[in-house]
Amino acid sequence: MHAKALSVKEGRPLAERHVTLRNDLVAASHGLKTLAEQRVVKSCAAKLDSVRLDQGRYKITLSAAEYAETFTLDPNTAYEQLKEVSKSLLNRTIRREEQTRRGLKVHLDHWVSGITYHEGEAWVELRFSHEATPYLVALRGNHTTYLLKQAAGLRSIYSWRLLELLMQFKDTGWRQLDVEDFAKAMDAKESHRKNFKDLRRAIIEPAVKELIEKDGWLIEWTPVKAGRKVTALRFEFQRDPQGRLDV
Repeated sequence: MHAKALSVKEGRPLAERHVTLRNDLVAASHGLKTLAEQRVVKSCAAKLDSVRLDQGRYKITLSAAEYAETFTLDPNTAYEQLKEVSKSLLNRTIRREEQTRRGLKVHLDHWVSGITYHEGEAWVELRFSHEATPYLVALRGNHTTYLLKQAAGLRSIYSWRLLELLMQFKDTGWRQLDVEDFAKAMDAKESHRKNFKDLRRAIIEPAVKELIEKDGWLIEWTPVKAGRKVTALRFEFQRDPQGRLDV
């Protein structure tokens, strides 16, 4: 099936729209396993300000043309990614952990309640679940916002997640996280969580490098140790004055 290009709706291009997330979602395990899943969910989140609430759920239509233009893809490739994500996203969950006096409480919420895609017109409709909606809409304070175009050139889901963690503290210019909390926010593999060298090589260094090269950041990170063990990470960051984006 060849993707038919749909005209992008009038108004701001998708890349010029803001993604807004509640802060506890930024720190949670997103459950999105691929870069394509991240792109689709956050693209739909960026369109939330232009839709109406329907029985507690938001229905977002994302065309292959919009998706291709935002992430510099061939329209047919874009639509194939949209279809693949439509099949996998129903199984993705947001995992939040809460420490209580009686132990750990775990919250699991589905991202979407359903997805529709149209073979002939090259679009998908994503229906955010009732539980996911509060993470993305009607946010006042305690939220993180960034332009979708800041992430459009990224080729690693870890870089995107690190971008969200930094944007949460963009006004301070630094952030320190326990290694365990960082690994959860990255949805790091178990092997990376157990071995800091693997975490650094597979996630931290590539993500920092990509944000510096593709999104105009100046970033320095330092491992914080207790004895010989790395227990936390400190990031100091700012927008590069010579950077390519106005945020």
